[in-house]
Amino acid sequence: MGPLLNDLLVMLPLTWLDAVALVLFVSVWIAYQWYADYSATARPRLGHEMDRYVREWIARMIERDNRMVDVNVLRNLTRSSQFFASITMLILGALVALMGYAEKAAAVMAELPFAQQVSERVWELKILLLLLIFVYAFFKFTWSIRQFGFGSILVGAAHKPTSDVGAHAAHIERTAVILCFANRNFNHGLRAYYFGVAALSWFLHPLLMIAVTLGVLYVLHQREFRSRTLDLLLRNGAG
Repeated sequence: MGPLLNDLLVMLPLTWLDAVALVLFVSVWIAYQWYADYSATARPRLGHEMDRYVREWIARMIERDNRMVDVNVLRNLTRSSQFFASITMLILGALVALMGYAEKAAAVMAELPFAQQVSERVWELKILLLLLIFVYAFFKFTWSIRQFGFGSILVGAAHKPTSDVGAHAAHIERTAVILCFANRNFNHGLRAYYFGVAALSWFLHPLLMIAVTLGVLYVLHQREFRSRTLDLLLRNGAG
């Protein structure tokens, strides 16, 4: 493992501090995403509470004759994903253009206080990292758009309300699960923006990237597991 890592550093080429910052960045993102969205911890989290409310919403939707309110909610959710997908495309275009001016941009950045002196190749690697982050975000947002569209079709395909709510149980679950998937993909895309800020700090110094990565982790954890929004959702759920 040691010789392989040394060969990789020579090929890139990165300093040990840059390599540590990059590995920490990737590890923190993957670990937090697993913990927040897929781990089996019983600790309340914002995403899971919203999934519960989505199921309650779809159950109430089945009982309504007029579903324009539900259609408008889905339209607003889809617009949020469309907005971020459009912004992400603009960011990707700017980053691709920046690749052609890597040498000039590196020279300008080197004049900033505390900025790290790096080669043009390392500068391009940092731009490439941002490109990968926002490509990932674009795919997440566009998949979220499609899933919200699927959810809209399922809302339209729901049968008229009857006294037997259990007869709609399978359709309620199917619709709710797809909308929960859409919300999760939207959250993943939005989370990429947070970590994009940490990657952006790498242009100045790897130590700053480490600090901002840990700061992003703290902010995301506070919002997902300790926010007032979560407290209100739990309070209303308990009530």
